[in-house]
Amino acid sequence: MVQGAFLLVHEGAEMAKRKMRKKDVVRKIALERIYRLFELAEKSFEKHPERSARYVELALKIGKRCNVSVPAELKGKFCKKCGAFLKAGMNSKIRIAKHIVKVTCLNCGYTRKINLIKLQKA
Repeated sequence: MVQGAFLLVHEGAEMAKRKMRKKDVVRKIALERIYRLFELAEKSFEKHPERSARYVELALKIGKRCNVSVPAELKGKFCKKCGAFLKAGMNSKIRIAKHIVKVTCLNCGYTRKINLIKLQKA
């Protein structure tokens, strides 16, 4: 009986390892898809800005579904309020004042402020 219990516990530990591996694989695939959708959004922005907004929306949905946060280098590429893909000079304007960068979405008017001092420390 004791050996049977040991086998059950041992198999349970292996199952937990497999689940963790599966979860990691899912997160890796989700990140790859998020990066790919942002690439597609950038390529299609000139001709189809509404399509690029849809790509951003899909990338955010994938991140939520798979419990993966959007990487920091991609967070500044979309408007948090309306979800539009932002391209400097096209549908967003960037202003620098002292140690603050202001990125304004020209679709909805939302302004994101980025503190440069905190970025330099990180």
